[in-house]
Order: sequence, then structure tokens, then C-alpha cells
Amino acid sequence: MTIKLGISACVLGEKVRYDGGHKASAFCLQQLASWVKYVPVCPEMAIGMSAPRPAIRLQLDDEHKVHLVQSNDSKIDHTAAMLAYTDTKLPQLAELSGYIVCAKSPSCGMERVRLFDAKGQQLGKLGVGLYTRQLMQTYPWLPVEEDGRLFDPALKENFICRVFSCYDYQQTMLDGFTVGKLVAFHSRYKFLVMAHSPVAYRELGRLVAQAKLFAPAELQQRYLLDLMQALKNIASRKQHTNVLQHLQGFLKHGLTAEAKQELSDLIHRYRQGFVPLLAPLTLLQHHLKQHPNAYVSNQRYFDPYPENLGLRA
Repeated sequence: MTIKLGISACVLGEKVRYDGGHKASAFCLQQLASWVKYVPVCPEMAIGMSAPRPAIRLQLDDEHKVHLVQSNDSKIDHTAAMLAYTDTKLPQLAELSGYIVCAKSPSCGMERVRLFDAKGQQLGKLGVGLYTRQLMQTYPWLPVEEDGRLFDPALKENFICRVFSCYDYQQTMLDGFTVGKLVAFHSRYKFLVMAHSPVAYRELGRLVAQAKLFAPAELQQRYLLDLMQALKNIASRKQHTNVLQHLQGFLKHGLTAEAKQELSDLIHRYRQGFVPLLAPLTLLQHHLKQHPNAYVSNQRYFDPYPENLGLRA
């Protein structure tokens, strides 16, 4: 695959942190590496800092504007250099399908970065890394996640789902956007969106139905942004159960009463937490082989990312 994934260089094991160390992620280096092409970035090294180096922090000035300053001497201000770097670097990252950043970093942290007031007093974990803030403002649709949050199975699965969905959309529209392509793409993603957000499922459906009311460029970006926002919601067992029951409905005329009951019971057991999602999914796919339905079989819900990643186990 040619999925391009931005990543903080330290998360790939490069010794670029302020203490001369790294934050190598086993998931990124071992499990995910064969599916993506990493684009490593260390914005601090890129603006001329060394490793090791004095620590930096986010600090407000008297006008409550955020600055990136040296912790032991706030007069040493790296804000202008970092913003100049983002102005140059970010336009080069338009082909990315996701980004993994280093947690808590004053340059790369996605959330809960320590913030200080003008006098150097800590205000709490209220900040966003300066580089990542600019990244998310430039590409609001881009799936972004922190290395530390990838230890959470639900957050990891959600992020990977968004990355592969984003890549699929980008590839679909690679040689030009058309309403026909959008309709076909949305048709494949209906049940995946439903699992993550029933509200967004209806809203995206209306957006596609009203496609001719929008300029192509506006519609292309709006759909991607709304899709990524929808998929950012963690799919619950209740919502998965709703989707499974919808999919079961397409098979109601082909299955015996015994087979219907077996599938219903398995979906119910999943809802109660006794079996993993793979159990009813596997049985559904088994019945689809016996009773083909192209619309259902093409749903990305069944395989939003490679099975080998083991995220639905």
C-alpha cells in the first residue's frame, strides 16, 4: 500500500527528544509499519534545535497569546521560527492520510499539553502543541492521534479505521472528483458510518442527495471532513448491534428459520458482551457466500482495514 502517515520522528525511535532519547512505539514499528509509508518529522530539530537540548514549554504572554519558549529562560522564544517552519512544511503534507504525534510535547502534543502563564506559573494541561495546532488547522479532516492514546484498544481501532477510510476516499478521487464517484463511495460506507454515528449517517445521506447544490471542490472537502468527524466517534456495542441487525435484514428471505435464529442469537450475545464483533460478522459473511448480495458484500463495514492488524479480535 502507499498510505502515507505523518509521524513524530521520536515515535519511530529516532533520538531527537530534548533529553537525547526517543519514544519508539512497538505498534508503529512492528504492527502497522508494513501497511504504511511513514513521513517522520521532528519540528524542533527542523528549526535548528539540538538533541539533547534545553526543555521548552507553552507560555502565554500578557495578551494571552501562546508562545513556544525555553523553560529555563522564557526570553528565548521559538514561536516565530516554528510558525515559519509550519508555513513551509505543512503544504508538503497534503497527501497524508493520517498523523501520529508525540503526546505532551509542546510542539507536537495533540491535547493536554502543559500551559504556563506570563509569570511562569502552571495553568494546567490546557494546551495543544504549536506544530500540531497548525497541522490540524491546515488539514481539519486529517486523522490525528497521539502515541500514548494508541495503547487504548478502542482509540487505536478508531484511528486506524479513519486512516484507511481517508486513504480510500483520497484514492477514489485521485484522478478527479465526480458526484458519481461520491455516490458509489458513500454507498459502500453507509453501514460503517451508521456504526459510528447514526446522526451523521442521516446527515451524510442528505449531503450526497443534495450534491448538485454544491461546487465540486466544496463538496469534495465537505464530505471528507464530515466523514472523518463521523468516524471519530467510538462505535458502541449498541450501534454495532443496530448495524448487524440491518445487515441481517437483507438475508431474511434466504435463510431458514433455524439459521435466522442462530444469527439473531449470536448478535444478541455480542450485544451482551459475551462474544467479539468478529463472531456475528463471520457468520454474516458465511451466509452472504451462500446467498450473494453485492450491495451488502461491498460494505466497507466488513473490512475497514486489513484483518492482519487484529483490531477487531
